[in-house]
Amino acid sequence: MEAREASLAIRAAWLYYVHGLNQAEVADRLGISRVKVHRLIALAHQQNWVKVFVEGSTAEGLALEQSAKQIFNLQFCSVAPSDVDGLALGPEAGFRSLGAAAALYLHQYLEHHPKCSIGVGHGRTLAAVADALPKISRPQSQFVSILGSLTRRSTANPFDVIYRFAERTGGAGYFVPAPFFVDSVDDAEVLRGQRVVKSVLELARKTDLVLIGIGNLKNRPAIYESERRALAALGIVGEILGQFLDREGRTVHCDMAQRSISLRLEELRGRTVIGIAGGPDKVDAIRATLRSGLLSGLITDETTARAILEQKTPRSAAAKRARGRKPLPPVIRSDGNRSTLGR
Repeated sequence: MEAREASLAIRAAWLYYVHGLNQAEVADRLGISRVKVHRLIALAHQQNWVKVFVEGSTAEGLALEQSAKQIFNLQFCSVAPSDVDGLALGPEAGFRSLGAAAALYLHQYLEHHPKCSIGVGHGRTLAAVADALPKISRPQSQFVSILGSLTRRSTANPFDVIYRFAERTGGAGYFVPAPFFVDSVDDAEVLRGQRVVKSVLELARKTDLVLIGIGNLKNRPAIYESERRALAALGIVGEILGQFLDREGRTVHCDMAQRSISLRLEELRGRTVIGIAGGPDKVDAIRATLRSGLLSGLITDETTARAILEQKTPRSAAAKRARGRKPLPPVIRSDGNRSTLGR
């Protein structure tokens, strides 16, 4: 089978199954006939690429994955297909694509690790992962919030995301019963010292896998406009767990970061941490996070990956920060290429 044919079949399957387009709409998007679409989807079934998820990567996605892994010293990278010819499907479709790709990764992880503990961040992307994850019986699994579970917007609420993961697996869910941000550094220190908060954060420090979203200063409802302006003046472009990074991936220590109830970024180093993010407004934030060396893996989309790779980071910068990571065990992808899956 030609690589181009396989790539087109995978793209057609994504548009049909993940985005819910009918065969006529898929034909219009790809610029091919409906008969060709029907044959491509049948091919995807024959190759066992379509199960609950669309497995495999397009040829373009595979190239982007390999480049990102090499440049940013990643152990794992998955690049989901984006729309073709600049025909955008809308922001909700972007969440569905990332959610489906990350749910595939998580499903595989749970299949290989029936007894595991997974740290979970928050945000709409992680909520999309929970929505896309099919039921899998893993009663010995644990899902642990790694930040305060009380936020102002329900779609970004860690409590809700943890609940959905636990419901899908039959596992246990643990929440941090505190706000994401508090009013003062003194308040934060008091809350972190509370037994019920301290116990969950201690669980979070021992998880086998960590899934995080990557934010910018525009899409975080917990950050007020006055705070947003002050943070931007410090050169901040990215946010992880209520802590902030500049364009070079350096942690920016500021009052607001000290007021967040969450794991500290330094506590993520040397662990299996998968970032899940995409979209044009996230490019700078994702690139900064990659430069920080915090991530061992990234799940994003083709358009975002291309934009990130347009401005490359010297490999040594991320590599120095990434020392001490545990290697990820190999698995075989459905397209025959070796990849890696988190511990």
